[in-house]
Amino acid sequence: MRKNSVKNTRVNGEVMRVLADIIRTEVKDPRISPLTSVVSVEVAPDLKTCKAWISVLGDEKAVLDTQAGLKSSEGFIRNQLARKINLRNTPQITFIMDQSIAYGVSMSKKIDDVNRDMHEREALEALSSAADAPQTESDR
Repeated sequence: MRKNSVKNTRVNGEVMRVLADIIRTEVKDPRISPLTSVVSVEVAPDLKTCKAWISVLGDEKAVLDTQAGLKSSEGFIRNQLARKINLRNTPQITFIMDQSIAYGVSMSKKIDDVNRDMHEREALEALSSAADAPQTESDR
């Protein structure tokens, strides 16, 4: 099976769906954040290994705790994956933390802060220029 084949794409999608379901509903480790999502999955063409990109929305402690919880639950997750998906081999799962969603949220917040500051500065400049404008005889 080639890496970009239709079968490999379908296997990746199915593993991603089932893996997200297992993490959300069956893993009972309290270290795993409820705001954990499976962003992407890449199963090797020989079905022996799998890389799963995981995103955790929260602070650095939540990310580290979730990573530790997933690492300790790897065997259970693999067992559940084998029960739910009929593959020739059940892949060995490697969890990789993907913080692109959290990075995007933080960048969006920074852009909003800059825009808000810029609008406040423009409003203050408009007020100060209106106050400094010379009065005409009709204004007196």
